[in-house]
Amino acid sequence: MPGAAEFTHGHTQPTSAAAIGAVFQIAGSSSKVLIDAASMAALAHDHDPCTAMAGQVGSQVKMRVGNAWLIASVRSMTLDRQDNGLIIADIDFLGEGDEDDVTGQIHHFRRGVTRYPAPGTEIFAVSSADMQQIYAADDRPHVQIGTVYPTTDTRAALYVDSMLGKHFALLGSTGTGKSTSAALILHRICDLSPEGHIVMVDPHGEYGAAFAQNGAVFDVGNLALPYWLMNFEEHCEVFVTSEGSDRTVDCDILAKCLLAARQKNRLAESLGRLTVDSPIPYLLSDLTNILQNEMGKLDKGTGALPYMRLKTKIDEIKADPRYSFMFSGMLVADTMQEFLAKIFRLPSGGKPISIIDVSAMPSDITSVVVSVLSRLVFDYAIWARDEAQRPILLVCEEAHRYIPSTTTGTGQAVRRILERIAKEGRKYGVSLGLITQRPSDLAEGVLSQCGTIISMRLNNDRDQAFVRAAMPEGARGFLDSIPALRNREAIICGEGVAVPIRVALDNLEEERRPASGDPSFTSLWRQSGGEADILDRTITRWRSQGR
Repeated sequence: MPGAAEFTHGHTQPTSAAAIGAVFQIAGSSSKVLIDAASMAALAHDHDPCTAMAGQVGSQVKMRVGNAWLIASVRSMTLDRQDNGLIIADIDFLGEGDEDDVTGQIHHFRRGVTRYPAPGTEIFAVSSADMQQIYAADDRPHVQIGTVYPTTDTRAALYVDSMLGKHFALLGSTGTGKSTSAALILHRICDLSPEGHIVMVDPHGEYGAAFAQNGAVFDVGNLALPYWLMNFEEHCEVFVTSEGSDRTVDCDILAKCLLAARQKNRLAESLGRLTVDSPIPYLLSDLTNILQNEMGKLDKGTGALPYMRLKTKIDEIKADPRYSFMFSGMLVADTMQEFLAKIFRLPSGGKPISIIDVSAMPSDITSVVVSVLSRLVFDYAIWARDEAQRPILLVCEEAHRYIPSTTTGTGQAVRRILERIAKEGRKYGVSLGLITQRPSDLAEGVLSQCGTIISMRLNNDRDQAFVRAAMPEGARGFLDSIPALRNREAIICGEGVAVPIRVALDNLEEERRPASGDPSFTSLWRQSGGEADILDRTITRWRSQGR
């Protein structure tokens, strides 16, 4: 085969560049090309950053088939053993575009390939002008989040309807800029849709500062989540402490007494059929009284111990001030409509996102709170099917906590509801956004339900393998660069983008960033003074549990 620098082309090249190599082997999505090392070295000093990268791993090359240009990304490279002037490269086809008769540039680019090239077809460098055409956003609603690598001015667009319609996941190891990227994407969506409905679970209290202007922040001080909104499974997670066969007995007793307590409400009289899951208000004192009465009956099938266990736990939670945001006696009124309007932003009033800060909640009840909120989102969508649709986006930060791969232990209620939203939410207008640093700890199958995957740097081999399994075939070349991404760079593939892209994400304004910056040990360890006051205030907050 002649040196690739000798290749010529019959058509006008928009970049007036010569071919840099030729197709060597064709095999569906993955094929091989031969690249001339001298041509590649000559292009390396080109003023256009895309042309300068031509042929390198992560760059794009183009080839003509008929009157269309095929675009492929370079995945790996090996030196030809017989001829050191040639490099064998693996490529993955991204899509194809038509050639403009006047300028010779690519236009109408689309994903997928209809005709494959034959071996011997010449390949060319892709220029920045080509990249702008390839990644140009069409007229679908979209948000711009960064710059396509390696260009300096080609904007990366996320198609909002496609991304939210089929769920999305944002992955990345600690310290890669994951929280800021999540805030960036959500801010852009809020700016595009100020009447939207977004619920975000924030386990570290980072996002309240970022969305102070365009969102509502709820924490233990103002959430006021009524305990009676819990369904039976969630009641069991809170009130039942026993294990094994004792747990079954306790749950049966709780089901019977809970139903009786709900039936005492006047609302229950107007409803023909009442179940233990119906969100009907009841008094905790009614529930303990019913337990007390049942315990005194002679015909009960068990001893008094299960009743005592349940009653003691309920009394303990009622008396604990840490649980007052949920189990306060003030929350017995029927406030379901006001609560849903507040949390789901119905109407949003220009503040489309509600941040649920669960950082100050007792750890043993956090998963139940997230479960109740997630289930309310899903149940609302199901029961509002005949109404004007109000789609809701549920964003879960630290998703591996709530959808763990283990099917035993506590927190199974939240795992089941989030798995159900991942599988069925699309039909009812519920979108799920998962943010996690440990995709390998997520329940199996949940990641594959996410139509768009935004992956930042992942350092762990197991996590990389999970992402590789969830990403579509054409993005394999991009996947290999995941361990080498810089901070605030991401690989995006799936429904939300036209073709897989590597993006340098935009900088977010200081006041819109989450409070997730790393402390500077060296500068902070040079400061001293006021320690006695710091300790005094901290211990006071500690003892009063934040109140």
